Amino acid sequence: MKISTVKGAKGLALAMLVVAVGSCGLPRSGPTKNEIFQGSVLKKGDAFIVAVNPRVNRATAVVPALGFSSSFRNAGLVGSDTIAPGDIVTLTVFENVKDDPLLGAPGQRVSVLDQIQVDGSGYIFVPYVGRVKAAGQSPESLRKIITSKLDTQTPDPQVSVQRAPGDGATVTISGSAGTQGVFLIERPTRTLAAMLARAGGVSIDPSVAIIRVTRGSQTGQIWLQDLYANPSLDIALRPGDQIVIEGDQRSFVALGATGAQSRVPFETQTLSAIEAIAQVGGLNTSIADPTGVFIFRNEPAEIANVVLGRSDLIGDQRMVYVLDLTQPTGLFEARDFLVRDGDTVYVTEAPFVQWQKTISAVTGTVGSVNGLASTATGK
Repeated sequence: MKISTVKGAKGLALAMLVVAVGSCGLPRSGPTKNEIFQGSVLKKGDAFIVAVNPRVNRATAVVPALGFSSSFRNAGLVGSDTIAPGDIVTLTVFENVKDDPLLGAPGQRVSVLDQIQVDGSGYIFVPYVGRVKAAGQSPESLRKIITSKLDTQTPDPQVSVQRAPGDGATVTISGSAGTQGVFLIERPTRTLAAMLARAGGVSIDPSVAIIRVTRGSQTGQIWLQDLYANPSLDIALRPGDQIVIEGDQRSFVALGATGAQSRVPFETQTLSAIEAIAQVGGLNTSIADPTGVFIFRNEPAEIANVVLGRSDLIGDQRMVYVLDLTQPTGLFEARDFLVRDGDTVYVTEAPFVQWQKTISAVTGTVGSVNGLASTATGK
């Protein structure tokens, strides 16, 4: 009778303790799967919860479209000998007059006008000719212009023009380039790809390198890998272009029962859910629930309408995509589902984990239970 009373008192105290511990809210990594589903629009919540399938994967497979506008693509190559502001030209004039040449001293038939810099407006000054528009001309066309203007003042002048690239026909390269600086546009470096090669390529992982070109008020971007993989995407450069090489700034957040919980940068142009999970060390095999892999996202209305088979949604929609890795095609769906910038990848804990935590908390206070039982029996 006494033994039975003691066991009863211990059992009652243990049961009371389990209930108390279970109700006080044990530590956990986030909401349970059931709690997430309770936030569904179908249950008066504010998020659409969607199971991932091939149709959803097709509707949500959106990747950043980087490329140059037609104004960049249609700009032809700058002529290798086209004169630009800042260039230096040298004029050599031969006159068929021995005694009183127009440009030279008496008896000097050949006159050299050396180191004439093309001003910011594109002009040069030539004695007895005046200001001449040089920018945009080739040395040959400029020679003809000067010859025609001198021809009325000296008999049959012979003119030659030589151009040396100056600081006007340049581009700047900055950011994660092999070499940063100001580079001349010359015959071998008249395109973006060629100029990048001249600058030593990039100093970051090429798979996440983005090339941004600013020309006046216009800016275009392209993935470095796309530029090299498809030569038709290359563009001709123009004096004054600003080229910046930067790494991909996209990221996602990993939370819950994953190998690591942090903000994670993209390592490739496209990133699938299975790659995102692998990037943070996979699922935590001790506590993760493979049926509860969620991707939280604010989805544009045009995509949300397609996913949900609707047409009435306006503005960004809160979407929660669900992946069940235990299904026969679960890994395939996770492999095909593309994670996007700003997504939150969350893995729930397995149901038994909270029970384990409760038992651990209870067994850690067995001494207290025994004390309660002893007090109940008077021992």
